[in-house]
Amino acid sequence: MAQQSKTASLKDRFDHLLKVIASERFLKKQGLGNEVPFFICPYPADEAVAMEAMRASLVKQLENRGVRVIEINLYDLSIALLRDRGIWDEVLAAEQGIRKDELKELLQGVLDPETHLVPEIGARLTQEFDVLFLSGVGEVYPFIRSHNVLNNLQSTAKEKPTVMFFPGKYTHSLATGASLDLFGILRDDKYYRAFDITHYEI
Repeated sequence: MAQQSKTASLKDRFDHLLKVIASERFLKKQGLGNEVPFFICPYPADEAVAMEAMRASLVKQLENRGVRVIEINLYDLSIALLRDRGIWDEVLAAEQGIRKDELKELLQGVLDPETHLVPEIGARLTQEFDVLFLSGVGEVYPFIRSHNVLNNLQSTAKEKPTVMFFPGKYTHSLATGASLDLFGILRDDKYYRAFDITHYEI
């Protein structure tokens, strides 16, 4: 019974996402009050596999409706950047022999959102598209923080809507403001400029 409920819930979320993203209001960035067109699609971390399948199906369904999607997986992009700089094999070899904090410092320098990651994302946005999907958020933590990516994307990806698929919660409260809570546990620092797409109405 619980499995049926979860399946129904996933289907409901898929139907909502398809309806919202294919809508003229969403694609024309209406009702955002001049804010950047960034949307968070939160989901429980234990649904990551199901969400991956759902996202792939969503891309196909949207393309069938004439909505062009660029999907960028931050994990895949990070590996591509490390390979391009010729240090992927070195990182793999070093991982066994250095402390986690040293590895984190090394990768954060090489994968810095402002100087490396976001410029590469920008280079991939030169083709025609209607919406950008960002995924792989959980896989790149703690080397890349989602709020840093979004902050640095504001000038690069403001012309079209961006949807970040986030394994956790996007919470808002009067006391703490808005924050991205990775896996529903780790507070990935404050970020308030995005909209929760699950609450977006058309």
